[in-house]
Amino acid sequence: MRHKLWIYGGAAMLLLAVSMMVSLSIGSAGISLVDVWGILIHQLPGMDIPEGKWSPGEIAIVTQVRLSRVLLAVLVGACLALAGTGFQGVLRNPLADPYTLGVASGCSVGAAFLILFGFQAAMGMWTIPLVAFATGVATLLGVFWLSRTRGAMQIETLILSGVIMQAFLGAFVSFMVSMSQGVVNEILFWLMGSLAMRSWDNVYMLVPFLLIGIPLLLRYGQALNLFVLGERHAAHLGIRVERTKLIVLIGSTLLTAAAVSVSGVIGFVGLVVPHLLRLLVGPDYRLLIPLSAIGGGIFVLWADTLARMVLSPREIPLGVVTALIGAPFFAYLLYRRKLEQGGTS
Repeated sequence: MRHKLWIYGGAAMLLLAVSMMVSLSIGSAGISLVDVWGILIHQLPGMDIPEGKWSPGEIAIVTQVRLSRVLLAVLVGACLALAGTGFQGVLRNPLADPYTLGVASGCSVGAAFLILFGFQAAMGMWTIPLVAFATGVATLLGVFWLSRTRGAMQIETLILSGVIMQAFLGAFVSFMVSMSQGVVNEILFWLMGSLAMRSWDNVYMLVPFLLIGIPLLLRYGQALNLFVLGERHAAHLGIRVERTKLIVLIGSTLLTAAAVSVSGVIGFVGLVVPHLLRLLVGPDYRLLIPLSAIGGGIFVLWADTLARMVLSPREIPLGVVTALIGAPFFAYLLYRRKLEQGGTS
């Protein structure tokens, strides 16, 4: 397993590095490739190179806009893909993703409420992320409460509770959108997901969640492997099933809420990335968890690059791009699952 991790992990890190270099090199500002990398190298400590004829605006675009956005895309993608891996492991369902339990809708309720009533700046730029995070966690607790039967959470009940919560909160968000007038575009823009107008503060906000989330999920990687055998078999092999489910679900939900609170609603990342990696490297969660973090970063980085370049200088919402990629992929998975179960009609 360790040998595979070094090989696949090294290849994934190389692909991530190349993707970051390409994304940093292109943009609508018309800065040449030589200037972009001259500015970046000049910012490195200890690099004694002559300063080029770069304007303050060009330096700000490269260092404050492009670089922070590229890193934020990688972090958001890592959070969502890790969360998807955790959900799929606990629910034993390759069609599960971070939105199965209604967390995204919960985050959207908090953000839409603030925007509707003009409270989005009450605590500065942290207002929407903090409130969206809180409402996302509250949604998870509500799903847990609905799904518990005699002190245990049944997977089927958990998924059904998430669908119910998602539908209810989604309707509530739609109601607030219909009530808004001057801020309707702002609410819709947040609901469609985007990394535009974000800053280094958003990057710094996500780093602690990943530093906690990756080791947490890795600790339960072997337990998730045993979950494939069924909860009863896993319990016979010494796994504390209920505790493992609770911790992994909470950790995955926190990662989702953190990402959504910064970028808005970006769907299908947690569905597409873990499933593709499962096809490439197999079902071992000790491999899937770290590779999902890297793969999610690559996926969202390229999606965001397409979002800002396809119709440049206009931007496509990032959530629209991931949906255009993820929805057909989801339909394909449903079709394959249908064929595996022996149905064709």
